[in-house]
Amino acid sequence: MWSWFGGAAAQKRKDAPKDAILQLREQLGLLQKREKHLETQISEQDAMARKHVNTDKNAAKNALRRKKVHEKNLEQTTAQIMQLEQQVYSIEAANINHETLAAMVRAGDAMKHIHGKMKLEDVDKTMEELQDQHALSTEIGNAITGFPIGEQPDEDELESELEGLEQEAMDAKMLHTGTVPVGSQLDRLPAAGNTDLKHPAKAEEDDDEAELAKLRAEMAM
Repeated sequence: MWSWFGGAAAQKRKDAPKDAILQLREQLGLLQKREKHLETQISEQDAMARKHVNTDKNAAKNALRRKKVHEKNLEQTTAQIMQLEQQVYSIEAANINHETLAAMVRAGDAMKHIHGKMKLEDVDKTMEELQDQHALSTEIGNAITGFPIGEQPDEDELESELEGLEQEAMDAKMLHTGTVPVGSQLDRLPAAGNTDLKHPAKAEEDDDEAELAKLRAEMAM
């Protein structure tokens, strides 16, 4: 069976199913034409028998006799068609099975080539060696640097640093948008009762009061 997979003989064998199917289909076409012709002949003889049944019994009988012959031939032709169709189906199925098997054989050969002499025991041994070398590398690095390499940081320390970053981001955002909490602005403003009334420039004092009132109005909004 494996001689199917190589050389000129293999190509010839590969084409054999296709050639056989083509020949079968060609014969099927001829039989199907014959089948239609016989069906037409049967209809014509049936019509002739009906035509002469009351006027010429001999003619009607001969028409029925020919009809029977055509019907017998039609049965044989129909049986031959069914046989050929079954043969076509069988060859197609066998060819598909053969091509599937050939593909599986090629896949198996490819996997053998890939794996080579590799064994599961060798894989396990290699993985163990890699783990040992990784552990050794970590220990050497710890010895050189004086502190563990790859040690996980403290979670509380991470949380604290994260909160600091969040606060910095919030302060930067408020500085950029000009939005400052109302309480912080009020703490920075002088109280109305502490305003120096002895300022020599009365007009400037009034301006300050007006600016303060405007600022309070904006904060209230």
